[in-house]
Amino acid sequence: MRVAVLGAGYAGLTLARKLESSLPESVDLVVVDESETHVVQHELHRVVRRPAVEDEISIPLTDLLDCEVRQATVTDVDPEAGVARLDGAPDLDYDVGAICLGAETAFYDIAGLREHATPLKRLEHAREIRERSLDVLDEGGRVVVGGAGLSGVQVAGELAAMAREHGDETADDEGADGGDAEILLLEQLDSVAPSFPEAFQRAVADQLGQRGVEIRTNATVEAVDGETITVAQGEDLSYEQLVWTGGLQGPAALDDERPVVRSDLRLTGDTFAVGDAARVVDTDGEPVPASAQAAIREAGVAAENVTTLVEHRLSGAGGFEPRLARYTFDSLGWLVSVGDGAVAQVGDGVLTGRAALALKTSVGAGYLGSVGAVENAVELVQSELGLAVDDVDDAGDPEAVDTEP
Repeated sequence: MRVAVLGAGYAGLTLARKLESSLPESVDLVVVDESETHVVQHELHRVVRRPAVEDEISIPLTDLLDCEVRQATVTDVDPEAGVARLDGAPDLDYDVGAICLGAETAFYDIAGLREHATPLKRLEHAREIRERSLDVLDEGGRVVVGGAGLSGVQVAGELAAMAREHGDETADDEGADGGDAEILLLEQLDSVAPSFPEAFQRAVADQLGQRGVEIRTNATVEAVDGETITVAQGEDLSYEQLVWTGGLQGPAALDDERPVVRSDLRLTGDTFAVGDAARVVDTDGEPVPASAQAAIREAGVAAENVTTLVEHRLSGAGGFEPRLARYTFDSLGWLVSVGDGAVAQVGDGVLTGRAALALKTSVGAGYLGSVGAVENAVELVQSELGLAVDDVDDAGDPEAVDTEP
């Protein structure tokens, strides 16, 4: 019998590691991913400003898994038949499988957007954003970030810090003030971090403002060309660099769709869908937000259910299907970095400054440790806290702000 895990992001890697210890020894476990490395996605924005961070957040899959790992792009999945089609490789047949391919950036058919904007989903995107932004900073131009969810906030914060550092270097080299470049964050709704509590939104907006990020809300992008962004109000914004983090769509292997799955995470037949690749509805009937914490915790439920199905199939018992575990979303809180600072929502309290930064660093390091990348975890802590030594005071002392959500 073969079990396939398609994708090795947060959901896929966590699921595969759990299955390695829970599946019967007679079962073959295969993991397929387009990359040979696992990337800590929520730290990807750091690479824009600090390229060395790439080594800390990228870990070879063969260092993390003992099962068979195939490097290939999944181009199509037939969940009923149990077949995954791979680019440049034979089809992969499986008896029980899990689709953990994550989500891609949605461009919403906005004219010119896909051609002129850079998303932030992969390491090569971070490298491209950095390379182009350095040119823009030299020119004193405008970098626009489209979408003020957590990803947009984080990359805008990094770009603002990068602009400040570049300006300081320019001032030192030329004896003049630097930092003339503009970082503009656009959001079509009426606030940054629009899906989060109001206290969290206000703290994030304040942190962005302290770092010189200009925020424009109620700004819906209608079209983009090589020089201008047209917003719904009819205004044309000039720009030199456009980063787009404005939404999610499903992977190409699922025809860009994110299928709805119930709380047992079963898509159809003996195929599950876990993490951002699906729109999960939990046991309370509530939609689960696309996030790392949800993907990791869903993977625990999926591992239990995959193992249950495998054991049932191997037993040859037939008859009624086994009872499957259910997933209930219960947020542990929310964290977002803003340059060298951070904002944390824990319960009803919102933290900024050193407390938030330390909490975010510990979460990132804790995840790396949980998947066996202990050395990377130590290096990440050193890097993250090292970034804060000279600049964290700019973000304010630790404080609870607007504790009512």
